[in-house]
Amino acid sequence: MDILSYRNFFFIGIAGTGMSAIAQYLNGIGKNVFGSDRGFKDPSLIQTQFKNLGIKCFLQDASGIDQNIDVVVISTAIEESNIELVKARSLNIPIITRSKLLAEISKNKKTIAVGGTSGKSTTSAMIFHILNKCGLEPSIIAGAGLTELQKQGLPGNAWIGKSEWLVIEADESDGSIVNYIPEIGLLLNVERDHKEYDELKEIFGIFKQHTKKYFIVNEGDEIAKTLSQNSNLNFSSKDKKTKFYGDNFVQNGFGINFYCNGVKFSIPIIGKHNMENALAATAVCSSIGLSIENCAKALESYEGIYRRSQLIGKSNKNVLVIDDFAHNPSEIACAIRSCQNIGKRVFAWYQPHGFGPLKFTYKELIKEVCETIRPQDIFILSDVYYAGGTVNMDFTSKDVFDILHEKANNTTFFHDRNDIIPFFKEHCKDGDIILTMGARDTSLSDFANKILKEI
Repeated sequence: MDILSYRNFFFIGIAGTGMSAIAQYLNGIGKNVFGSDRGFKDPSLIQTQFKNLGIKCFLQDASGIDQNIDVVVISTAIEESNIELVKARSLNIPIITRSKLLAEISKNKKTIAVGGTSGKSTTSAMIFHILNKCGLEPSIIAGAGLTELQKQGLPGNAWIGKSEWLVIEADESDGSIVNYIPEIGLLLNVERDHKEYDELKEIFGIFKQHTKKYFIVNEGDEIAKTLSQNSNLNFSSKDKKTKFYGDNFVQNGFGINFYCNGVKFSIPIIGKHNMENALAATAVCSSIGLSIENCAKALESYEGIYRRSQLIGKSNKNVLVIDDFAHNPSEIACAIRSCQNIGKRVFAWYQPHGFGPLKFTYKELIKEVCETIRPQDIFILSDVYYAGGTVNMDFTSKDVFDILHEKANNTTFFHDRNDIIPFFKEHCKDGDIILTMGARDTSLSDFANKILKEI
């Protein structure tokens, strides 16, 4: 079906990051958008933002679905037993997945698709920011809210620009990355997160084949570089022969400096991994005609994205609280290292985002934690976030902690995350950092703010 010829779209689980971005985009191009979410039982900021945009919100009780709905949009998290999906099927309303809808949208634009295990949201935001600052007026459908858009009262993960350029995240976790046919494809890295390496190589190989013009990869990543189309397009923080090579990295407080081809970059964010993200964004923008100097100048005003090394605030005891979306082993290590460059000690708390992902990656998690935390740091685990539905709970955070604690005694465990706050109050001192990490759980940002308030 020609999905974009329809008028009335209903999103089941509309508050989810990926769903909400597409919902906003369709609303912005003149479609009638409706949606439900389990989180709408209690008033929420995103529900208010949707209403301000003209998106009608419902409880997830099937009350919003009737014969007037042309298409129902679902994510892979929606189970067949969902009451709204059942009703939509009974009314013979067409059903489409979020990823296939995004693929249909991207077909009509000059799309830049950002792929890879880690860094997709940040790099997408950087590309959008550079293009916008350089007058190209792009659109974006992102996986996290851009601070510069959130300041306008928006959720921040979508924007409709005036040009044909569209920046999207291409997700490999559910294999949907193979659906996209972008003008420019970007591969940041390949890590064992949701799938085994052989499957990832196959998926990213198809992503490359489907890219129409330029396929840009990280030469410093052992698997990504095997998919290189043209070394003159690529970036790296490791291989000096790469065209877009970053060196002389320095982090001073909440800013990083480095050089690319003799051009100095100064960006108000933290972490060496963000040098790599900025190099990737620069490589993409250079491929469409922008100079490295223009990219560097634009990124001086980059404001970051929601829950990516986001400074929540400083307590009366001079303890910083930083919140991060890190949820796979390499991201967790990067987030901790970023904070180590600022604080005397880092109290790094992680809430795993699913039983399956934890069981799949726990060995890598233990390895990264042991290699990353310093003797003065503390790594803290809590129970897995459970979002509902049918799931195998045979392997828990406590199981991981029992193995981890044998290798690193500066680790601890709290079943209930609220019990951590008294621990922080007792142990955190002037110059320390509390780092909160996790994904999927929409209350994590509120929890980080609660920590700041109570310590």
